[in-house]
Amino acid sequence: MLMVTQATITTGVDVPGTARHNTYGANGKRTSATVSPPLQDVSSTSSEKKRGSKYRHIAAYHSSLRTSCLSTDSTVNPSFIGFRNLMVIVLIVMNLRLVVENFMKYGVLICIKCHDYRKNDLFLASILTALVPCHLFVAYIIELAAAQQAKGAIGRKKKSDNVAAQTEKEQQTFQLTWRFIAFAHTVNATLCLAVTNFVVYYYVHHPGIGTICELHAIIVWLKNCSYAFTNRDLRHAMLHPSEQSKLPEIYSSCPYPQNITVGNLTYFWLAPTLVYQPVYPRTAHIRWGFVGKRLVEFVVLSVFIWLTSAQYAAPVLRNSLDKIAVLDITSILERIMKLSTISLVIWLAGFYALFQSLLNALAEVMRFGDREFYSDWWNSWSVGMYWRSWNKPVYLFMKRHIFSPLVGRGWSPFAASTMVFLFSALLHELLVGIPTHNLIGVAFAGMMFQLPLISATLPLERMDDPTTRIIGNSVFWVTFCLVGQPLGALLYFFAWQPSMEVLARWPVHRARQGL
Repeated sequence: MLMVTQATITTGVDVPGTARHNTYGANGKRTSATVSPPLQDVSSTSSEKKRGSKYRHIAAYHSSLRTSCLSTDSTVNPSFIGFRNLMVIVLIVMNLRLVVENFMKYGVLICIKCHDYRKNDLFLASILTALVPCHLFVAYIIELAAAQQAKGAIGRKKKSDNVAAQTEKEQQTFQLTWRFIAFAHTVNATLCLAVTNFVVYYYVHHPGIGTICELHAIIVWLKNCSYAFTNRDLRHAMLHPSEQSKLPEIYSSCPYPQNITVGNLTYFWLAPTLVYQPVYPRTAHIRWGFVGKRLVEFVVLSVFIWLTSAQYAAPVLRNSLDKIAVLDITSILERIMKLSTISLVIWLAGFYALFQSLLNALAEVMRFGDREFYSDWWNSWSVGMYWRSWNKPVYLFMKRHIFSPLVGRGWSPFAASTMVFLFSALLHELLVGIPTHNLIGVAFAGMMFQLPLISATLPLERMDDPTTRIIGNSVFWVTFCLVGQPLGALLYFFAWQPSMEVLARWPVHRARQGL
């Protein structure tokens, strides 16, 4: 028989009108039973409620087995959003302190009326900006002549009775023609890059203007190469049709040589891609509101980059010169750590301004449909993942015109990747060394150093483990953004500063040049 005493503890109500009670018998074991409450009048029930609410100090708060939420045996995963918010607040406060410290130490270094460039720099930059795209249209003339020769070869082939002999003859003619076309394209593309390098290195003194000119020339040079390589394969596929030379379905709306037109080339020139295709996916219409928003973002971020560079990066770089001159390692490390925050902010702002704002605005105007200019590179847990995801236009060019052809010729993937990074290292050295007038090989070495980093972090990429991903992502951020970029900036600034007195003067003295 179940004994119900005054020590009975009510644990909950299962259904209306019944209650489950825990009781303790003579043996000390806990049992439970469902007991129907007796019929009571309203006054009796009210009296019980008042009597039960009277004893507040006997509530059983410790009535079950529970663990601390941070313990490993906890069954509930706690949220750390509060700590994330705390870290954001701490980050904001620390950077605000640096802002206040900077203004207290240097004052306002920004001078809108002052400038450190010469009028001749702007004049030469304008000339280069106008002339460099002409090399694309020279490539069009070369391809137009090649297309006419290919159509003539097909016509002669159809009229010939001796098919075998004509095929062999056409093969020889094609090879000879391709050698001439390849030579013409090589000369044209080389002049595009060589002339710009010469003018910027010897006559454009401002590194910012020189960088824009050099970047423009490299982009057009890469487009030239892609235009030549793609049309070479299209021409070969037309002259020698086979199952292996089957073209992508998207090209069917504009088969070779119908794509050799000024309009087709002009679209490729302005499209936000480095890979030439006769046809691209297109959107139905232009959203001008979207274009306006992206352009506003680009302008605001560009101003932000300029202000940050002038107010924060320049003093840190200038104060590092004497430390580097005497090889004060401790001070150099301190300068690198201080510059890493500034360079990271500038780099992230530049990334968003270029890949999200400017390229999307250009793509919208051109109705360019494929806008995957980047993927979530910030989550990369290996260096190789970063290089495949952060700059998709360059990655696709390297994969299509260097990596895949080399692998198709029997090269190993590692050897082909080495050639890709060698090619990229040369372009990086030109992009940084030519405008700063210092071809010291730091950018080249930094790019080639990516190969051992890729090999070292490749095992992390293959492991599908959260801890491994955290380690790999931390390695990426430390090596690339917190060490590589500020160290490279310090070395190039140290090499450039003595020979260029333009930026050596503070902004308040720059107006004395009268330029």
